[in-house]
Amino acid sequence: MSEVLLETRDLHVRFAARRGEVARAVDGVDLVVKRGEVLALVGESGCGKTTLARTIMGLERPAEGEITFEGEPLRYDGGFLRTYRGKVQMVFQDPMGSLNPRQTVYEAVAEGLRIQKLPGDETMRVADALARAGLRPPERFLQLYPYELSGGQRQRVVIAGAMVLNPSLLVADEPVSSLDASVRGEILKLMLELVRDAGVTILVVTHDLGLAWNIANRIAVMYLGRIVEEGPAEELLSNPRHPYTRALLSVVPEVEEMEQQILTGEAPDPTRIPPGCRFHPRCPLVASGEAARLGIEERCRTEDLGLATVTGLDENHRAACYAVSR
Repeated sequence: MSEVLLETRDLHVRFAARRGEVARAVDGVDLVVKRGEVLALVGESGCGKTTLARTIMGLERPAEGEITFEGEPLRYDGGFLRTYRGKVQMVFQDPMGSLNPRQTVYEAVAEGLRIQKLPGDETMRVADALARAGLRPPERFLQLYPYELSGGQRQRVVIAGAMVLNPSLLVADEPVSSLDASVRGEILKLMLELVRDAGVTILVVTHDLGLAWNIANRIAVMYLGRIVEEGPAEELLSNPRHPYTRALLSVVPEVEEMEQQILTGEAPDPTRIPPGCRFHPRCPLVASGEAARLGIEERCRTEDLGLATVTGLDENHRAACYAVSR
């Protein structure tokens, strides 16, 4: 069995925007998700990470490129998608928005079983999923409605609704951002337990490198529709090489030794992707003159660069930056 569970190859997703413009939300993404890992996809709002997650789920269709799952290309006919979504489940950011207020907890968790038409004892499956999600005893929660639950409990119901199908991959889009700080750790611990006990693979989409630090085996950093750095979590976070990653990491409270970097310039606009390195208009190396001193400024401004191995580091640590790549 291949260690690669899911892969995207040169994936492009575009949307019509104002005045006939085209937003290149995902702009040539190559991403590998390995079995049994937690991969964090990190970037600020507007970088395309949620669109990438939705495309992986089959909720958006790529304009170009391919997604393969367990070695088989993703197709968009109804039968294939239904089977695929039984194996790949999504946990959305807002648990209250994910749950139907008219459905009980039992009905919310059982819905996936009914859509997939899975055989077996439905009540037992639902109760088991709730227990695995930390809602014990499950009988206490079965007939409750979302408004009767706390935010953490609602998110556990959403996770139970995904895990009742025993998926291979869980795509979690900002899974704790709407929760109180007091329960975020509990949900993250639950997700790690699912990896350990249920063998599920998790792709976590987040803007928070601190969260990635606590949960991920690997990290992929996304900027303006493309991955700009990726590598093993500990190495990437202790030795970030792309200027964008360094800027994101500099505002994480746990990182005390790194000087805070405030990015200047306009926020990413997927309808106006600049030539060359797409980060160069906001890059501290360009703004400070360091890129000119290194003799790379012209290339930064005019030549596009894909991910390349970082000089002197693990071959699995790659960055799209002329200052550090070889």
